[in-house]
Amino acid sequence: MLQIEQGSPRANCQGMTRRSAIKAGFLGLSGLTLADLLKLRAAGAAGKNDKSVILIWLDGGPSHLESYDPKPEAPSDYRGPFGAIPTNVPGIFLSELLPQHAKHADKMCFVRSVHHDNGDHFAGGHWMLTGRFGSNAANLPQKFPSVGSYVSRVRGPNTPGMPAYVGLPAAQSIYLFPGYQGAAYLGAAYNPFDVDTETKYLHYTSNVAVGRPKCLDSFAAVEASRAVNRKSLLGGLDQIKRQVDQKGVMDTIDRNQQDALSMILGGQARRAFDLGLEDPRQIDKYGNNPWGRYTLMARRLVESGVTFVTVDMPHWDDHSNIEKGHGGKFRVVDQAVGALMDDLAQRDILDRVLVIVMGEFGRTPKINNGQPGIAIPGRDHWGNAISVLMAGGGLRGGTVVGATNSKGEHPVERPLMPHDVLATVYKVMDIDPSLSFNDFAGRPVPILSEGAPIREIL
Repeated sequence: MLQIEQGSPRANCQGMTRRSAIKAGFLGLSGLTLADLLKLRAAGAAGKNDKSVILIWLDGGPSHLESYDPKPEAPSDYRGPFGAIPTNVPGIFLSELLPQHAKHADKMCFVRSVHHDNGDHFAGGHWMLTGRFGSNAANLPQKFPSVGSYVSRVRGPNTPGMPAYVGLPAAQSIYLFPGYQGAAYLGAAYNPFDVDTETKYLHYTSNVAVGRPKCLDSFAAVEASRAVNRKSLLGGLDQIKRQVDQKGVMDTIDRNQQDALSMILGGQARRAFDLGLEDPRQIDKYGNNPWGRYTLMARRLVESGVTFVTVDMPHWDDHSNIEKGHGGKFRVVDQAVGALMDDLAQRDILDRVLVIVMGEFGRTPKINNGQPGIAIPGRDHWGNAISVLMAGGGLRGGTVVGATNSKGEHPVERPLMPHDVLATVYKVMDIDPSLSFNDFAGRPVPILSEGAPIREIL
């Protein structure tokens, strides 16, 4: 790999020094290695739509009965402590915890029949995020790339100078960073760019201040010396070009090098990440808590050209006290998602931003008697019935796909699996899931080996 060293070493928020960052292949952080970008442009294949994805990841397993598939007519030990409310779409009912969702149901698709029949956090997380069975509690390493990493690899950023894939505050699954949101054999260049790797896995009640990311301060310090070092860098490139290249290839490397530098040193990305530039009233609308603030940051990022953003909303493993645990969390999710839907619609970008809300599995339809030391009823792991919300991205809103039985135990209409959900994402993003990439053994593996886009919402 071509590497040009300029200036003194200085670490950024990813633990990367500026010296190591200034490489011809550094565009990997923004989703494309230089070799990839040159090949795509040479083949005329770099064109793409401008759609993006915001994945709200409810790590730990959210209950489908307390969210998108309530069962108000079920026996009390199934239906739980919360009732159901009508939405702005006749015939669609949601948990009473989701009044803001109910106002936007005409823009939303409620997929109620997803299942993978596995109650292992790790197996379920890997399956939902990659579309494939692979890792599990006994064998944790990620086996296949995540949907975010594939989008980063194939699509790159929507705007030059922005990263393709971002984790807020840091992408994870079941305490693993980046866990099954990582790139696996695609390579670390396609892992998410994590904004805060020190303060992460935040409960909504955390009092951690979420505003201007710390890493932006180090970027600002570098900016002061940028002009001098950039001139020196270009001088080095000019010398190399004179010595080894007479065909103009280095001109292209130079331009793309500057795109990479723009992301790390320039103002566009810094502005997008900086919530201090947002109207305080807008922050309040999303909720003045980590989950709400990072959802607002996700909107700022996709509007600025990031292609895939994960918002981490963890701590859903409520084996006891479902009323307090899920009750509090879903109210916060409802406020954040409602504000996001308002924002995207008002800015006229809802059709080009796909919003997904999901976790690794649902919760047991029958409420338990609590757990040792906390004898308050809750729900356990349940991979036999999972609800997924999809909205925007040009999908057909006001739609319910599939159904579970009267107690929410398993699908009885239109059973779907994680690969069908992700096939829908790839369809929205104009990515061919039959594209293959070499695994660790050098064997070509398609993005998905099975599954089809959910036709009812296309």
